[in-house]
Amino acid sequence: MMPAVQDTAVHLSDRHFRTIAELIEGQVGIKLPQGKRLMLEGRLHKRVRALNFSDLNEYVDNLFEADHFDTELTHLIDVVTTNKTDFFREPQHFTFMRDIAVPALLKSHGRRNANLKIWSSASSTGMEAYTTAMVLDDMTRNGSRFQYRILGTDISTAVLRLARTAIYTRDVLAPVPENFVKRYFLSSRDKSRGEVRVVPELRRMTHFMRMNLMDGSYPVDRDVDIIFCRNVLIYFERETQRKVVEQLCNHLRPGGYLLVGHSESMIHSAVPGLKQVQPTIFQV
Repeated sequence: MMPAVQDTAVHLSDRHFRTIAELIEGQVGIKLPQGKRLMLEGRLHKRVRALNFSDLNEYVDNLFEADHFDTELTHLIDVVTTNKTDFFREPQHFTFMRDIAVPALLKSHGRRNANLKIWSSASSTGMEAYTTAMVLDDMTRNGSRFQYRILGTDISTAVLRLARTAIYTRDVLAPVPENFVKRYFLSSRDKSRGEVRVVPELRRMTHFMRMNLMDGSYPVDRDVDIIFCRNVLIYFERETQRKVVEQLCNHLRPGGYLLVGHSESMIHSAVPGLKQVQPTIFQV
């Protein structure tokens, strides 16, 4: 009988774990408590092997080498960030957008054929942005007169690549209404792949770019109508939450809306001028 193959990559030492945890919190605001240590080690193993390091600790020792730090930091961020997302996640937000927010915004624009700007600020693989595009396109098909553009931003380059390709496995379409599936997705010619792609008409209305919510300024227009920032603030300390929300609100036009996740409904309390419309919906 052959002996079991041993994984040569050892666990992170306390010192090396603290090094990564402090780096990630400083760069992207995400805390890595001890409870995330095994998760981090598991996700780093593939990267360690790809770079031919002998173990996790050697990887961390070489992380700050000047000639490749920026590149490796990008990979590290991709490893530690959680990118849970779905089409029509928290569907009441899209109902609110369709029935209340967009009609109110069109009225405040005060002209026909207004150009709405929507920002998905933690866009992950793009499902939030494309859900928004489906809802807005459906509104225009049913008589609403406006144009729209959607921006998706995320810290992870890996998920942004997926968002730009807009190719998904068919199983993720379960929350999408059947008429939307037929209208807004193309099936792969190779049926065995089980893949679909968002139609070009919606892809043309979306743009994705890398951005860090911890940055001192955001390269985004300051007359955005609706900003989604859902299920990312929970990873930040309270003071970081306040700064991020304050910055996001600086990019909303008067009367614009900020939509957050269910576990983030109290973030408005520290931001002056932010009015709560519904438990997870705010207006400036």
